[in-house]
Amino acid sequence: MKRFCIYFFIWMLSSSFHSVYGQKEIPKPIIVLDPGHGGSDSGAIGVNGLQEKDVVLKIALEVLRLNKKLFSDTLDIYSTRYNDTLISLRHRTKLVTALKPKVFISIHCNQAGREAAQGIEVYIHKTNKRSEELARLFAAGLNQKLSFKNRGLKYGNFQVLRETTAYPSVLLELGFLSNYEEAEHNEKGSTISGYALLILETLLKLIGNG
Repeated sequence: MKRFCIYFFIWMLSSSFHSVYGQKEIPKPIIVLDPGHGGSDSGAIGVNGLQEKDVVLKIALEVLRLNKKLFSDTLDIYSTRYNDTLISLRHRTKLVTALKPKVFISIHCNQAGREAAQGIEVYIHKTNKRSEELARLFAAGLNQKLSFKNRGLKYGNFQVLRETTAYPSVLLELGFLSNYEEAEHNEKGSTISGYALLILETLLKLIGNG
């Protein structure tokens, strides 16, 4: 887990993506982030009291901040919520349909009855083959760069995936709040920044490849 700090430091020193993308006069790719839950819906509750809704919102806001700070708003990023508000699943997917994004990412944390359960999962809808490359990039990055156990690419019939199959769409489960180590880890600011940088790097890699 120490890789988070190293990863963040390297990115703060690096300006390679900023240089490549900042010089091109092309329309910015639209990205929609979906920090799950919110308001009265806390999502998973960690063994340390950490609430999923808070973790995922911090990640989305950090992606927005770092996109501006490190990459001069290279990506045109929207979020389904910007504060602790409950937004219906229908309204989340309606926003995606209206914006017609290059990529849609729903951000969550996991929970299990078994405290030993650890790692990350990346979900796509089984009918959305356009999402497979993006999902594999996320799974590999979270494992190789942030040292999370990769529990694999999975298929899910979640509404936010089922109703966004016109676009590459993934649902990220970023660690188990029911696991003491991962719940504690997800409280740290360096962890939030690590997730955000990994998301940005993956998006830029995908977009750069075509």
